[in-house]
Amino acid sequence: MAKAYKPNTPFNVPFRLLIPEYRTVKGSTKKLPDKDAGLIWCSFKTFGGTEIKTDAGIVIEDTATVETWYRPDIKANCTLQSDEDASTRYEVLGTPENINMRNQFLKFKVRRIRGGA
Repeated sequence: MAKAYKPNTPFNVPFRLLIPEYRTVKGSTKKLPDKDAGLIWCSFKTFGGTEIKTDAGIVIEDTATVETWYRPDIKANCTLQSDEDASTRYEVLGTPENINMRNQFLKFKVRRIRGGA
Protein backbone atom coordinates (compact mmCIF):
# COMPACT_ATOMS: atom_id res chain seq x y z
CA MET A 1 0.00 0.00 0.00
CA ALA A 2 1.28 3.46 -0.90
CA LYS A 3 2.30 5.78 1.89
CA ALA A 4 -0.14 8.68 2.42
CA TYR A 5 1.11 12.16 1.53
CA LYS A 6 1.99 14.39 4.46
CA PRO A 7 3.05 18.05 4.03
CA ASN A 8 6.59 18.91 5.19
CA THR A 9 5.74 22.30 6.67
CA PRO A 10 2.83 23.56 8.78
CA PHE A 11 0.01 25.60 7.28
CA ASN A 12 0.78 28.77 9.23
CA VAL A 13 0.59 31.53 6.57
CA PRO A 14 -2.81 33.27 6.29
CA PHE A 15 -4.20 34.40 2.92
CA ARG A 16 -7.61 35.64 1.80
CA LEU A 17 -9.03 33.66 -1.10
CA LEU A 18 -10.54 35.98 -3.71
CA ILE A 19 -12.76 34.39 -6.36
CA PRO A 20 -13.56 36.38 -9.52
CA GLU A 21 -17.21 36.91 -10.40
CA TYR A 22 -18.67 37.72 -13.80
CA ARG A 23 -22.11 38.82 -14.98
CA THR A 24 -23.44 38.79 -18.53
CA VAL A 25 -25.40 41.91 -19.41
CA LYS A 26 -26.92 42.22 -22.91
CA GLY A 27 -24.49 39.63 -24.29
CA SER A 28 -21.42 41.31 -22.80
CA THR A 29 -19.53 39.75 -19.88
CA LYS A 30 -18.63 42.20 -17.13
CA LYS A 31 -16.13 41.45 -14.36
CA LEU A 32 -17.42 42.22 -10.89
CA PRO A 33 -15.26 42.82 -7.80
CA ASP A 34 -13.69 39.59 -6.51
CA LYS A 35 -15.69 37.72 -3.86
CA ASP A 36 -13.86 37.23 -0.56
CA ALA A 37 -14.19 33.48 0.10
CA GLY A 38 -12.58 33.67 3.52
CA LEU A 39 -9.25 32.92 5.09
CA ILE A 40 -7.10 29.95 4.12
CA TRP A 41 -4.02 28.73 5.97
CA CYS A 42 -1.15 27.40 3.89
CA SER A 43 2.57 26.83 3.59
CA PHE A 44 4.22 29.38 1.30
CA LYS A 45 7.66 28.78 -0.24
CA THR A 46 9.25 31.22 -2.67
CA PHE A 47 12.63 29.58 -3.36
CA GLY A 48 13.83 33.00 -4.54
CA GLY A 49 11.37 33.32 -7.44
CA THR A 50 11.72 32.20 -11.06
CA GLU A 51 14.27 33.41 -13.62
CA ILE A 52 12.79 34.49 -16.95
CA LYS A 53 14.90 35.38 -20.00
CA THR A 54 13.70 38.47 -21.85
CA ASP A 55 15.17 40.78 -24.51
CA ALA A 56 16.38 43.04 -21.69
CA GLY A 57 18.18 40.17 -19.91
CA ILE A 58 17.23 37.91 -17.04
CA VAL A 59 14.32 38.97 -14.84
CA ILE A 60 13.38 37.43 -11.51
CA GLU A 61 9.63 36.89 -11.23
CA ASP A 62 8.07 36.57 -7.76
CA THR A 63 6.62 33.05 -7.72
CA ALA A 64 5.89 30.67 -4.88
CA THR A 65 4.63 27.17 -4.21
CA VAL A 66 1.58 26.91 -1.96
CA GLU A 67 0.24 23.88 -0.10
CA THR A 68 -3.05 24.01 1.75
CA TRP A 69 -6.09 21.98 2.75
CA TYR A 70 -8.29 20.89 -0.15
CA ARG A 71 -10.96 23.35 -1.22
CA PRO A 72 -12.86 22.80 -4.47
CA ASP A 73 -13.30 26.58 -4.94
CA ILE A 74 -9.54 27.21 -5.38
CA LYS A 75 -9.07 27.34 -9.14
CA ALA A 76 -6.70 28.76 -11.75
CA ASN A 77 -8.50 32.12 -11.93
CA CYS A 78 -8.39 32.83 -8.18
CA THR A 79 -6.25 35.35 -6.31
CA LEU A 80 -4.60 35.08 -2.90
CA GLN A 81 -4.29 38.27 -0.88
CA SER A 82 -1.99 38.50 2.11
CA ASP A 83 -4.00 38.80 5.30
CA GLU A 84 -1.24 40.96 6.80
CA ASP A 85 -0.70 43.31 3.82
CA ALA A 86 -3.71 43.81 1.53
CA SER A 87 -1.50 45.21 -1.26
CA THR A 88 0.33 41.86 -1.62
CA ARG A 89 -1.61 39.67 -4.05
CA TYR A 90 -0.80 36.50 -5.97
CA GLU A 91 -2.58 34.89 -8.92
CA VAL A 92 -2.95 31.11 -9.05
CA LEU A 93 -1.03 29.66 -12.02
CA GLY A 94 -2.49 26.60 -13.69
CA THR A 95 -4.85 24.11 -12.13
CA PRO A 96 -4.17 23.29 -8.46
CA GLU A 97 -3.07 19.69 -7.88
CA ASN A 98 -5.41 17.59 -5.74
CA ILE A 99 -2.64 15.45 -4.22
CA ASN A 100 -3.32 11.73 -4.68
CA MET A 101 -6.93 12.64 -5.62
CA ARG A 102 -7.87 12.26 -1.95
CA ASN A 103 -9.54 15.69 -1.51
CA GLN A 104 -7.24 16.34 1.44
CA PHE A 105 -4.41 18.63 0.23
CA LEU A 106 -3.86 21.05 -2.67
CA LYS A 107 -0.55 22.17 -4.14
CA PHE A 108 -0.16 24.97 -6.69
CA LYS A 109 2.08 27.77 -7.95
CA VAL A 110 1.32 31.47 -7.63
CA ARG A 111 2.80 34.60 -9.21
CA ARG A 112 2.82 38.01 -7.53
CA ILE A 113 0.55 40.63 -9.07
CA ARG A 114 2.34 43.94 -9.36
CA GLY A 115 0.34 47.15 -9.22
CA GLY A 116 0.16 49.47 -12.16
CA ALA A 117 -1.80 52.32 -13.60
